[in-house]
Amino acid sequence: MTDTRRRAGTREKIQEIALELFAEQGYEKTSLREIAERLGVTKAALYYHFRTKDDIVAGLFDDFLERVDSIIAWARDRPVDEALRREIVRRYSDVLTSSRPAAMMQFVQGNQSAIRDLKHSSKLFDRFRVLSRLLTDPHAALTTQIKSSMAIGMLHIGTFGPIDIDATQEQRQAAALEVALELISGPDH
Repeated sequence: MTDTRRRAGTREKIQEIALELFAEQGYEKTSLREIAERLGVTKAALYYHFRTKDDIVAGLFDDFLERVDSIIAWARDRPVDEALRREIVRRYSDVLTSSRPAAMMQFVQGNQSAIRDLKHSSKLFDRFRVLSRLLTDPHAALTTQIKSSMAIGMLHIGTFGPIDIDATQEQRQAAALEVALELISGPDH
């Protein structure tokens, strides 16, 4: 294994452990020392890859934003119609439900007050606004525009929100996608 691949694997493992601890204890209550201990490394070894918790989260955001940016780039120059909107929602759902982004979005949902203070959070919310604009026909009725802009949020809430429903994660994801697709292709479209 090359040095670069080993470093990338170590960074990913650090991010994975950090997300676990953030989910268990919250972002604010998790220290770099605890992350290093869970990994079985020294704090100095952890510092080699990430100097702060914010740096760990920034790396997670960058990976997620790269995936979202690829959807935006793909959709940006295409004619906006129902087929495009449906494909954007499907592609975003696929990004959300892949393992690392899913864990990151659960972290975001559970740590919203801490997230607002992070420098990368504005980039995340900017991407949500861009996706929302791509899903919304500015000439449609106001109710239709609102429904369309809610599709992205629906994927988040339905998949990760604190909804007490007796369903597997896969069932929730499928149902959230179905509802999001209904929002962008309702009867008034």
